[in-house]
Amino acid sequence: MSDGKLEVLRAGALTTVQDEGRFGHAALGVPRSGALDQPSHRLANRLVGNPADAATLETTLTGVAVRATRPVTVAVTGAPAPVRGDGRPAAWGTPVHLPAGAVLDVGTATFGLRCYVALSGGVAVSPVLGSRSTDLLSGLGPAPLKDGDILPLGEPDGAGPPPHHLALWDGPPRELVLPVLLGPRDDWFTAAAVRTLAAGRFSVSPNSNRIALRMNGPALERAVDDELPSEGMVLGAVQVPPDGKPVLFLADSPTTGGYPVIGVVPESHLSAAAQAPPGLPVRFVPLRNGAPRQGHRQG
Repeated sequence: MSDGKLEVLRAGALTTVQDEGRFGHAALGVPRSGALDQPSHRLANRLVGNPADAATLETTLTGVAVRATRPVTVAVTGAPAPVRGDGRPAAWGTPVHLPAGAVLDVGTATFGLRCYVALSGGVAVSPVLGSRSTDLLSGLGPAPLKDGDILPLGEPDGAGPPPHHLALWDGPPRELVLPVLLGPRDDWFTAAAVRTLAAGRFSVSPNSNRIALRMNGPALERAVDDELPSEGMVLGAVQVPPDGKPVLFLADSPTTGGYPVIGVVPESHLSAAAQAPPGLPVRFVPLRNGAPRQGHRQG
C-alpha cells in the first residue's frame, strides 16, 4: 500500500468517494451505491491507468480542491468544468501529471452536475461490504468529504495512462429523455396516467440527490388506491408516491418500497440522469415489449 495521502482543501457542495458499487447485498437492505455516472467514472480511471474498480471522487456542481503528498496523475471527467493543476490551467478529460504538494482545483461545472476525479492508485479508503463507495442513504462507506479531510492513496499499478485519450461530451442537454419499460405496477394507474407520463411537461426538482431524481410536473392518476405491501425496488425504478409525481431511483435508493412502480428506466440511461441539473426538462417514453406505449392494459 502506498503511503501517499490526499488532503481535501475545498470539499465543494457534495463530494463523495465512489467506485463501481456494492453488489449482492440487497437482501440485507443495502443499496448498490457507486458512481452515478459510471461511464465517466470508468473513463477517469482509464485515463490515469487505474483499473475500473478504483475509487474516484464524485463532485456535485461546485467541484473540489485537493493536494497529494506524492506525485500523481489525475484526470477529471463527467460534467465539463475548469481545472487548474499546480496553479496553472489544466485540460479537462486528459491525464495531467502533478508533482508532490501540487493543488488540483476543479471548479464549478459549466453544464451537467457531477465531475469524476481519478488519481493514479485510486482513493484507498477501507472497503465496506466489498466497496469503497459512500452511501448517503445507509451511511455505509466514508462520510461525504469536508475541508481538512485526509484520504489514503493506493499504489499505482504501473500501467500508466493510455497512449491516446479523448473524453467526448455531446454538449449541454436540452432535455433528459428517459425510456420507461412499463411495469410491474402500471396497472395501478389509469390510461390517462400513462398518457400523462408520455406527454407531460416534467423537470428535475431541486430536491433531487443521489437517492432519487425527483420530478416537478403533473401528477399521475391512480386507478387503484389500495395500500401496497413493501416490495423489492431495482435501480432505475420510477416510483409514484401519493402526490403523483414520478421519482426515479438512483444508486443510493432503498432496496424496498411501498409505493407502486409504474415502470423502470434501463440502467444504460441513468448516467444521463446523473448529470441532469435542477430545472432540466424531462421527457419520459413509456415502452412495452420495446415499443412506445400511449395506452394502458387493464390488470
